[in-house]
Amino acid sequence: MGYPSIFPTGTLIYDKDKTFNGYTVFPSAKGALLIDMNGREVQLWAGLGGFPNKILPGGYVMGTTGTRPGKKAYQDQIDLVQVDWDGNIVWKFDKTELIADGDKDPVYMARQHHDFQREGSTVGYYYPGGEPKTDSGNTLILTHENLYNHDISDKRLIDDKIIEVDWEGNILWSWRASDHFEQLGFDEAAKNALFRNPCLQGEAGGDWMHINSMSVLGENKWYDQGDERFHPDNVIIDARNSNILAIISKETGDIVWRVGPDFNESEATKKLGWIIGQHHLHMIPKGLPGEGDLLVFDNGGEGGYGTPNPGALTGVNNARRDYSRVLQFNPVTLEITWQYTPLEAGNLLFTDASKFYSSYISSAQRLPNGNTLITEGSDGRLIEVTPDHEIVWEYINPYFNTILGQFTNNMVYRAYRVPYEWIPQVKKPEEISVEPIDVETFRVPGSLVGNGLGKVTTIAGVDPNARLMTGGGASEDEDEEINFCVATVKKSDLIKK
Repeated sequence: MGYPSIFPTGTLIYDKDKTFNGYTVFPSAKGALLIDMNGREVQLWAGLGGFPNKILPGGYVMGTTGTRPGKKAYQDQIDLVQVDWDGNIVWKFDKTELIADGDKDPVYMARQHHDFQREGSTVGYYYPGGEPKTDSGNTLILTHENLYNHDISDKRLIDDKIIEVDWEGNILWSWRASDHFEQLGFDEAAKNALFRNPCLQGEAGGDWMHINSMSVLGENKWYDQGDERFHPDNVIIDARNSNILAIISKETGDIVWRVGPDFNESEATKKLGWIIGQHHLHMIPKGLPGEGDLLVFDNGGEGGYGTPNPGALTGVNNARRDYSRVLQFNPVTLEITWQYTPLEAGNLLFTDASKFYSSYISSAQRLPNGNTLITEGSDGRLIEVTPDHEIVWEYINPYFNTILGQFTNNMVYRAYRVPYEWIPQVKKPEEISVEPIDVETFRVPGSLVGNGLGKVTTIAGVDPNARLMTGGGASEDEDEEINFCVATVKKSDLIKK
């Protein structure tokens, strides 16, 4: 999908009566940015990185002050900090590992990446009864560790490691992905591809799993019904490069629940469909609509290891799909209970599927009113959609990264919505609904004003107001049959009433 050179940014759509109103935080090119529903910038913590940024009650924000430089580093953050409203660091962790890069003196670093979670909240976002602690408590942190494991590959690996630290920074618990290789479900073709190339990142090593999300399950109905796999202390993860979704026993470290990497392994996984390159897998917390189900941004793009094919000659990234899905599904039956796909986004033909597509980063958050906040990260687009898939809030990140003076991207790794009361330092803002712009008549200043048409010539016997098919599109006839290569269906079966 191509993009225009210039397009609107900020809040484009806002129906204040249908949204969960509050503040939204996300990492921008300028720092941790907090906005209101109308896109007004409430606070910028300049220079504070976000992998991700998370708001805590009282106007605190968590993030990082820098990324580890050098060819031997890959996405390692120097520290993880908690900052107050005025920019003072009130908590800091940087003692995962003593690092000596090149001829530099060894220094301690956190090596944090992709996720963290403060005690008091299961997922790091707002839900009734969940409040992350701000002056005490433990913190789960997703980190890196380099090692060799010749059962996986003869190459140096970037292993994913989860640690739990107390308020003073003492490491109380740790878990490494490589220690549980045989529980991850790789078949022989996948093991062979992985051994040859564990997603090498130059001198840094092979990012073989690339875990990008981690949180505890918290109280849930499955455990209440006696299913030990869903113990509230257990940790749920997803691994982008291997297409694995899993739950770890906090007590034993074993993988006690897993979906992927092979989605042909059962009728249930076949019906669920291939989940590829996914981000932000978590269990919807108790007290929110859909509680107990899993929510994940299924990116598509490419991922996984397996038999070589024309799109993946080495067997690395052998699964591919050029659109994204947000999936909510039952973790016991794997039945999809809600989803947001290109079809729900308003794209009738599968050939337009890339219009809802972020092949990397991205997230989804269930809101208390039943809506879902979706971060379509690669193009900096945040949307809040209702259970019926109506977009009631849309925001485009206006801040772009630059290389050699050229704008490159406005990506957003992950965004979170919090209630107004979590930010007591400012007054609740005025909420002003924003009606969607009619793109057929909108023009930038200095451009052609009006409907963009010159002289109109009507054709005898032809309705001049009829919508035309241009380049293989579909008509408005609900009974028209559409060929999707694999099946022929009626439009009336696809259109959501």
